[in-house]
Formats: sequence, structure tokens, C-alpha cells
Amino acid sequence: MEMGCDQAISLAALAAAFCLLCVEGCGIPTTLDGPFNPITVPLDTSFRGNAEDLPHTDPRLQRNVQGFQPEQISLTLSSTYDSVWISWVTGEFQIGDNIKPLDPNTVSSQVFYGKKKHHLTHISNGHSLVYNQLYPFEGLQNYTSGIIHHVRLKGLKPDTVYYYQCGEASIPALSDILQFKTMPASGPRSYPGRIGVVGDLGLTYNMTSTISQMMRNDPDVIVLVGDVCYANMYLTNGTGSDCYSCSFSQTPIHESYQPRWDYWGRFMQPVISKIPIMVVEGNHEIEKQAENQTFVAYSSRFAFPSKESGSSSTFYYSFNAGGIHFIMLGAYIGYGKSEEQYRWLERDLKNVDRKVTPWLVATWHAPWYSTYKAHYREAECMRVAMEDLLYNYGVDIVFNGHVHAYERSNRVYNYTLDPCGPVHITVGDGGNREKMAIPHADEPGQCPQPSTTPDNYMGGFCAFNFTSGPAAGRFCWDRQPDYSAYRETSFGHGILEMKNETFALWTWHRNQDLYNLPGDQIFIVRQPDKCPIQTKVSSKVIISGE
Repeated sequence: MEMGCDQAISLAALAAAFCLLCVEGCGIPTTLDGPFNPITVPLDTSFRGNAEDLPHTDPRLQRNVQGFQPEQISLTLSSTYDSVWISWVTGEFQIGDNIKPLDPNTVSSQVFYGKKKHHLTHISNGHSLVYNQLYPFEGLQNYTSGIIHHVRLKGLKPDTVYYYQCGEASIPALSDILQFKTMPASGPRSYPGRIGVVGDLGLTYNMTSTISQMMRNDPDVIVLVGDVCYANMYLTNGTGSDCYSCSFSQTPIHESYQPRWDYWGRFMQPVISKIPIMVVEGNHEIEKQAENQTFVAYSSRFAFPSKESGSSSTFYYSFNAGGIHFIMLGAYIGYGKSEEQYRWLERDLKNVDRKVTPWLVATWHAPWYSTYKAHYREAECMRVAMEDLLYNYGVDIVFNGHVHAYERSNRVYNYTLDPCGPVHITVGDGGNREKMAIPHADEPGQCPQPSTTPDNYMGGFCAFNFTSGPAAGRFCWDRQPDYSAYRETSFGHGILEMKNETFALWTWHRNQDLYNLPGDQIFIVRQPDKCPIQTKVSSKVIISGE
């Protein structure tokens, strides 16, 4: 039955009214009620802040396939609903002194798929690769991966369940029949049900709780804001530590134990072989090796819709999920106005049609608005370079990780409360083995020296004392800053639910709570009539605190 224009408008009005009634009746605050007075939840001293890694003997980390059968299967969205990527690994990795890389041409990259489980009538072919992690120092073990396959499926219908098998039929070496559901078509009233947001996962017992809790909330897509498996917390012989620099300060290069990537892929396969995962790089993916190569495992193991979104890099890209346009930015690649990432971002923002994708969500690893001592103002140079651009194009929400705690901001721009600024949310609390972030920079004796704050990998120095406001003349506030609405040290995950083109429900769940109990919850409300989007970006550079 076709719906007339008047009927569609009436249904939209009813949906908006229903959402408003829910907000008023459920007692959930909205950003329209803000800005909120800052809240710090005291640390639960009974909570175990140090996480323990799963041992390599854990059955969930074992290779349970034979020959060239696929394992570590994962699903990634393309830039639009009608295309997805399927990735997997065949063959075994090698680690040691005398490794011999597998030939990627040994086995084909094929996906058989269709709308009926036992009638997979479509076939797509892709490409394969092998990567190495090599160290030019005696005594360090080298690594070569299994064969990594990436296949893109095209011409898919929106909001539709598809079944698939990956591998090669002629050997035969095929996976079980798996399934996924495509994103809804982009539109102002078309959204995935729930989006899981996690960061800094690792592969610990606490991380398993994070994933288990998130899966009970039934996400349609997962956004991982960097720091995947923490392979770089290990030496190449498999010896690990909660603090690499503390335990292994004399190593000639920062080592990594690459099999942790394979363990992570095996553990996550039951989840990400049916639910798409969108990943952006974090500092733990740097993994420097011979010839100054970095980020090789990250760029090899995941598929990225970079080319589809006009990007030339795995570090930054964009994609649509219904009426949401996601921008994934690289905090560990050039971001200045003369850099390609900045030019790409400006092009991407100019091409966003807010009548089709009203919501604009940006994600990168290192936060701009964290009040914890750990990584305090570390990404200030990125903020100085890019904040104007994101503000002028009306970014609604920003997700970050890196800091191992949870924090949600009021709407903020240039360290000032601003009703048109985005809400910044830090979810670096996925459960990794490093210590939790506990001290806040505004507590007595906890403000770091400015010279210690720049990111070691990116360099640069942009974090100066504030020049105005309550913290004028100082590097840190002497109380929880006004822009910080809620902060708490705990492991957990977040769920984002777009209700319509103006209301989105954000819920953060602590691992120690029952899965349906929110730790923090708020409706984020867009106000496009009060916050018009500028199409021409000012060239003025804003210095922090002005």
C-alpha cells in the first residue's frame, strides 16, 4: 500500500510527539535541559580496575578449522547500505626466526550469498594479502600472517537479511553459512535500531564482560574507537605486561606479539561475522617495525570503505548508517589544514546532505575534552586544527577512546559551553589490561606539566594556559570543568539509538550492573533551526581559551 504525502507527515508528527512523551514521562534528561552541573561519580573501590588478559590456552582463542577453511570472519559496512565487506583468514600464522610467508594466490577469495539460506545464488570475488611484522634486531621473533581475504558485496537491498559462505568451493574450504542484515536506506526517518560504541577493548576477562553485555543490547552495528587487541603490550616471545614502558624499557624497539591479533579475531568472530564492526586506529595499533613501518596489522586485517568514501587512507573514512553520517578520523596521521586528511574531511562534510542524513557523528581515538590526568590535552593540536571545521558543519556527537574511563560533556566548543557545539563522549573503558584512568587533572596536585602532554607519536605542542574563563592563566581547572557533565571510572559500553531526525538516546552501561540498567543516559537533541550549518568555513584559527 502506497502512503500519501499527508499521511507520511502525520506519521512523522505522531512519532515526534511519541518521542517527546517518552522523554517527559520516562524522566530521562535531554540536552535541552542543559548545560548540566558537572557530576563525578566516586570510584567504586571494590571494582577491579586492573584487567587480566585471556591466556593463549583459552578455548575461545584456539584455531578450530582445518587446512584453508576460513576463520576470524568479520563484516564491515561500505559507505552506503547497498554494499558490505566480508573479511577472513585462511592458513596459519608463523612466528620465529625462519618464517616463510604464505602465497596469497594459494586459495581464492570468494563469497557466496543470497536472501535464502540454502540458495546462495550470488558470487563475489575479492583480493587477498599476507602481512609481516619484522624486527631488525637479534633475538626478536618475526611474524607472518595467514592469508587475509577481503571481498566486497554490491547491489544489496536495504534492511534485508542475507546469508553467506566465504572461502573457496573447489578445495573445498568454505565457512559455515552465516548471516547479516544490511543497514536501512538513508533518510531522515530511517535508522538502525541500536549502535554499540566501545573503545580500548584488548582481550581480557573484563573485555569479555563488555562484549557480552553489549550483545545483550542487540546492536545492529558496532563502532570501535581504536585500540583493538593490545598486541603491543607483549614482547615477541609472548611475555606481556600491564605497563610496557615500566617492564620492558630496555628493548631496542617497542615490540609486539602479533598472535594476539589472531586470538582477538577468533574470540570476536561469533559477534562480528554477523554484526558489522567499524574500526578506527588507536595508538596501540602503531606497532613500529623494520623500515619504520607502522599500523600494518590494523591496515591489513580490517576492510575499510576508504575508496568508496573518497579517502586514500585506512586511517580516515566515512559511511552512512540510515540517516546517520559517520566520519572516522585519524588522530595518528597528519590533520593540519595543509594535510590530505583535512582536505578530505572538508570535501566529505560539504557533500553531506542533512535532509538525507540529518545526524552527523564524528569519531577518532584521542579525546579533545577529557578531564582525566591520563592523556590530558594530548590531542590539542588536532583540536586546534579541526574543531572549527566540525563545528561549522554542525557535528552533533563525537566519540573517542584512549582514556580508560567514561566521560560525557555538555555541548562545548573551544572549551566554552555552546548550545550548537557537539556532545563529546569518551568510551575508552572497554576493559583492556592497562590501568584504569582514575585521577582528574583538576584535583589538587594532579595537573600535569604542559611539556609532558603532547602525543609522543604525532609531536607538536599546542596546549597552552587558558587565557579566559574560570581557568584563565592556568593549564588546568581547579574544579571539574563546566564542559564536563558526567565522569566515572568503570568498564562498560555505550548504545546509541536514533529515534528520529532530532532525538537520539545515548545510554552508557557499566559492566558491573545488570545489562538493562543504565549508568548514564540522556537524549541528545538536534536544533537545526537554532544552529544553522555554515557552508563556508572560516579560516580563523582559534587558540584554546579565547
